[in-house]
Amino acid sequence: MIAASFRAHVRLVPLLLSVLFLAGCIPDGISFLTPAGPVADAQKEHLISITVISLIVVLPVLIGTPLIILRYRRKGGARYRPDWAYSGPLEALMWGVPVLIVGVLGWQLAKATYELDPTAVIAGDPPLEVQVVGLNWKWLFIYPEQGVAALNAMPMPEGRPVSLHLTSDTVMQSFMIGALGSQIYTMPGMETQLNLRADQVGQYRGVNTQFSGAGFDQQSFVAQVMTPEDFDDWVAAARSSGTALDAAAYTQLGQSSTPAEAAAMFAGTGAPAGSVWFSEVETGLFGSIIGKYMSAEGVADSDQTGSPSYQPVQSEGDVE
Repeated sequence: MIAASFRAHVRLVPLLLSVLFLAGCIPDGISFLTPAGPVADAQKEHLISITVISLIVVLPVLIGTPLIILRYRRKGGARYRPDWAYSGPLEALMWGVPVLIVGVLGWQLAKATYELDPTAVIAGDPPLEVQVVGLNWKWLFIYPEQGVAALNAMPMPEGRPVSLHLTSDTVMQSFMIGALGSQIYTMPGMETQLNLRADQVGQYRGVNTQFSGAGFDQQSFVAQVMTPEDFDDWVAAARSSGTALDAAAYTQLGQSSTPAEAAAMFAGTGAPAGSVWFSEVETGLFGSIIGKYMSAEGVADSDQTGSPSYQPVQSEGDVE
């Protein structure tokens, strides 16, 4: 019976190996396993290192289990030693190696936590500042230095660090560009920070990984990494062909809508299908989005239960 069970499990090995190999076949621009920047590259190296360290414990189990089953089966020929009960060296090995590995993994985790601090500025040229607002169910990107904005697209120059300042004008959301690394939450009335850099020209998918309502599965955008010259051309094109992002336009954006529906509201701005360009941005817009959730004392308004008491823009179907 044991031998039959062992053979049944052995048949699963090809299937498991296929799953592992297919897990690595991820299209470019989606996962940190195909990094396009230093943050994602560091995350990939961290994953590989902790996997290799963990295999010190895992491999002996995977190899030893079938060997023990074969040796101690009914006709395995193993010696019967009823008086054997304890081995000091074996006990030290079984406890010492896992304890040592846990310590090494803890050190690796602490080291990576400090190295991958999302608020740490990445070395290089002065960072490009981008203000990010999470809406239902789309992302708004404001470029205060350039005076332009984009919906559902984040143009950025190759090789230049980008300093993201993020907030939400609805429920909590989760911002992530897999190929560039890191994930961070956005919350109403609060500002979080994330620093990234793209070292390869291309288009990389960004998503909201936090369930935030009926349309959140469509809340994605494209991080468009281009040469510095092309980025300057984009800024010029947005200034000349976009529409103004004033209070009225922002109110329209605040309505619960998919990216395609929002893009249809501002058709003709010159932006690619599914995105919108804004030629100018109302001064202080990002600060006012955060500030409207604040009390006169400068803290988040709370109801009697201590939960945030905010009134976000239209949010039918949201899950709070």
